[in-house]
Amino acid sequence: MMEKIHVLLVEDERTLSMIIKDTLEEQGFRISTAFHGEEGLRMFFAERPEVVVADVMMPRMDGFEMVRRIRQTDRTTPVLFLTARSGINDVVEGFELGANDYLKKPFSMQELIIRIKALLHKAFIQKEQTHIFELGNYLFHAVSQQLTYAGISQELSHRESEILRRLCEHRNEVVSTQSILLELWGDDSFFNSRSLHVFITKLRHKLAKDERIRIVNVRGIGYKLLFNEV
Repeated sequence: MMEKIHVLLVEDERTLSMIIKDTLEEQGFRISTAFHGEEGLRMFFAERPEVVVADVMMPRMDGFEMVRRIRQTDRTTPVLFLTARSGINDVVEGFELGANDYLKKPFSMQELIIRIKALLHKAFIQKEQTHIFELGNYLFHAVSQQLTYAGISQELSHRESEILRRLCEHRNEVVSTQSILLELWGDDSFFNSRSLHVFITKLRHKLAKDERIRIVNVRGIGYKLLFNEV
């Protein structure tokens, strides 16, 4: 059975939140709900939803600030703002912070569903196009988590794939240990740092068939993926 699309709904109007949640669940979505920006931010990093639907005006932390913090480490998860405000400055600010779409209240549930599906389709196409990496004689497909050598594919674990994707996106640059740990483990404790080193060792082993590829440890800072053409 196909896995349900996971939506994080952050909306402080509880009646509206319940209506949206019930409607989307009837359409086959899986919904997590939060009622203010601080809660939404925690749930985003804990649950990693596929799309965020968020009100702008909320207590404790508004939608703009929540999305600004999300975009510091995640630039790809689609975000749809719900708002009763329609000023052009608000719309511009939302898009500048990293929103992908805007829906003005009141709106029809059918329109919300269409907008969410359109965002997810666009995000999927972008992932497919931008998450394939050539590493010497290897081909790494980050979306399917497949690493292929000489026509033979092996499947990477989620964390292996996410670590390698970050290294590939910043090839020949240092990727900080702290950023990897915060994004994939949730904190940068010493224990998690040791766990990351184990994953790096596994990746080195899986990339060992091409001697031009190296993952080097930049002591005290992070890791760097090096590829020598010759």
